[in-house]
Amino acid sequence: MTTGDDGLPLTRYGFVGGLNGDHSRVAVMLDGHLKGDTVIPLDELAPVEVGTVELRLYGADLLDDPSLRQGLVNLWSAEADQAGLEISEVQCLGTGVRDVGNTFALAEVMAVGRAWVLIAALDQAAPDMICVRANPLR
Repeated sequence: MTTGDDGLPLTRYGFVGGLNGDHSRVAVMLDGHLKGDTVIPLDELAPVEVGTVELRLYGADLLDDPSLRQGLVNLWSAEADQAGLEISEVQCLGTGVRDVGNTFALAEVMAVGRAWVLIAALDQAAPDMICVRANPLR
C-alpha cells in the first residue's frame, strides 16, 4: 500500500512479470500500466487473496447509518474486482448484523470454493477510519 496524490492510502494491484537474478526485485505490470516495466522490491509485494483485500475509508459514521453500511458491500466488491478476484456470490445480511462493539457482519461471500463473511469495523490504529474485509466462515 502506498499513498496517493491526495494523501489517502492507495493499494496498487498488478501482475508479476519476472524476477531478477537474486530474486530481490520483481518486474510488475501494474493495472493501467501495460509496459510492465515497474520494478518493485520483493518485500514490498503481497499476494492477493479474498482475505487480504481490505477497503479502508475515513468516516466512522459509515457504520452508524444502516444504508451506508449496506453500501460498503458494493464498495468492497468493487475493490475485490479491481484486485482481479472472482467473487461468485454475495448475499447481503440486510443492513448488517452487529457482532461485537462496532463490528458488523455485512454479507456472506462465496469465492474460491469457500464461504467468507464480509465484516466492517473501526480500525484499531486509526479510530476515524473503518476497515471492510472478508474473514473465512467457519
